[in-house]
Amino acid sequence: MTTHRTIGVLGAGEVGQAVADKAVHHGHEVLIGNRRGPETLAALVGRLGPNARAVTAEDAAKPELVFLSVPFSAVPELTDLTDWSGKIVVDATNQFATANPYQGRYDVGDLTGSEWVARHLPGARVVKALNTLYGAFIAAEPRHAEGRQVAFYTGDDADAKAAVADLLDQFGFAALDLGGLREGGRLMQLDGPLSAKHLLLQDVD
Repeated sequence: MTTHRTIGVLGAGEVGQAVADKAVHHGHEVLIGNRRGPETLAALVGRLGPNARAVTAEDAAKPELVFLSVPFSAVPELTDLTDWSGKIVVDATNQFATANPYQGRYDVGDLTGSEWVARHLPGARVVKALNTLYGAFIAAEPRHAEGRQVAFYTGDDADAKAAVADLLDQFGFAALDLGGLREGGRLMQLDGPLSAKHLLLQDVD
């Protein structure tokens, strides 16, 4: 079982809420924050229960494992939010140019979306995960009679990837490793071949 008992969640949209709910359900303390302030999250943490706390974005970034579910264009605002060195950052963003509505593609040149995110979070150990799934699929029960919901992940730090895979497995997903942020990231990012693909993996005894 993962040793990261306190999990930060930056962003309280559909994906952030789904991740927070999964984490609380599996015994973690969740610190969830957004740009609008903790007072805007009172109803959400009331639904999530006593293991969830609404905090500032700065406090949500303090744990050693942080889920990132903010709009892609907001990532540069996070650079000075905390000392990112050594933290595991689960990048669940997609590189839309605009949010609400989500449309267009943010230009990051030859980088993958997560390589670009990593450049803005100096020292963070970035693992791409959960961005290929719609929020409703993250929130839903991942175990089905036909198999478990697949959650792809990719990253350049083996220990960080192992921690994220363990957490995804704990949440009930079938975690599948796609390699590094370069090659795996291209498969998972917006408009990549695995983007918005919802697959089940049949467990074999």
